[in-house]
Amino acid sequence: MKARIIIAGSLAQKPRFGGHTWAMLQFVLGFKRLGCDVLFVDHLQSELCVNDKGEPSSLEESENLRYFVRTMDEFNLSESYALLCGNGEQVIGMSRARLLEWASRADVMINVMGYVRDEELLSRVRKLVFLDIDPGFGQMWQELGLCTMFKGHDCYVTIGENIGRQNCNIPICGLQWITMRQPVHLEYWKPSHNTAKRGFTSIASWRGPYDPIEFKGKTYGLRVHEFRKIAALPQLCGERFELALDIHPADIADRTLLERSGWNVIEPMSVSSDPWCYQAFIQESAAEFMVAKNIYVATQSGWFSDRSGCYLASGKPVLAQDTGLSSLYPVGEGLLTFTSLEGAIAGVEEISRNYSRHTRAARDIAEEYFDSSKVLQNLMDKIAQVPDRALRQEGLWTRQ
Repeated sequence: MKARIIIAGSLAQKPRFGGHTWAMLQFVLGFKRLGCDVLFVDHLQSELCVNDKGEPSSLEESENLRYFVRTMDEFNLSESYALLCGNGEQVIGMSRARLLEWASRADVMINVMGYVRDEELLSRVRKLVFLDIDPGFGQMWQELGLCTMFKGHDCYVTIGENIGRQNCNIPICGLQWITMRQPVHLEYWKPSHNTAKRGFTSIASWRGPYDPIEFKGKTYGLRVHEFRKIAALPQLCGERFELALDIHPADIADRTLLERSGWNVIEPMSVSSDPWCYQAFIQESAAEFMVAKNIYVATQSGWFSDRSGCYLASGKPVLAQDTGLSSLYPVGEGLLTFTSLEGAIAGVEEISRNYSRHTRAARDIAEEYFDSSKVLQNLMDKIAQVPDRALRQEGLWTRQ
């Protein structure tokens, strides 16, 4: 019998964010590739609805709904989604009654960052899994008493692969964490032989939605705090660098610093307005230069970007800021790491000097470590070791 999986995440909230769209799709498409019966569940609040100009809009005329439905159709998921609207009584894609019935027969619901909070829906599933894709933030917030975002779940999964290890100082909050790496659906992400007209590239937010965190006497910051340390890179190594950057107009001093240092800063929407534009940008690149959020670096979380996995799958080498990756992946060919400006320069020079070798190694790493079939099967095997809610509550569980 097919496993029945619900992926609960946020896609409709971010229309025309191709990278975020892929982050959700990798799970949905990956589980389908494994032969699972998959349903994607999202929740769109009416106050988030905008038209194609970014102005407030009704749900029916919103860019949110148009983009969401178009994406589902383009990936043959038109029969595999439920979009909760407003208070959740209105559901697009199927009736609420059918959604609740589907949930009652699901084996697992993977709730990305605990985004879906419909209590009636959550109560129907046999096993509710919290998936942490922003390691450090939620754990520190909970320890500081700022939120209890993990409450009500039966199982806890994180892409911070070092959480629970001695070298990682992210609190575990008294929970048993299952770690996983980012899945990439390799049939959609094939090696690209484009002429690498864009040079070293990346797509990133300068600050993101969260503020820095003060935790146990230390400040854990954002990508901006790491990027400033290596801003001089382009002018020191002579290669082309292009950065699709979501940066606020108030950060004019930082943008000026980047541009004067040789970064070609472009608007992210120009290259990631849908999944295919995002994919084309990556596959036209020579390599990725990845700078992580300070919290990922300072905690040695083992975080690795889903975007970087797409570069590797496309046969594009990745030069990544080290978040504790050396014990998790083979680094040196295809995937290189740096901890300083000098190390970044050396990495750029190495990739440029032995480019063909690094492109082959990049795809090899993707196939070995990020193939969605391997990653998601491994995840399901680990989740299976956690008792279903009813068995645990009734004391009937014996560990397999």
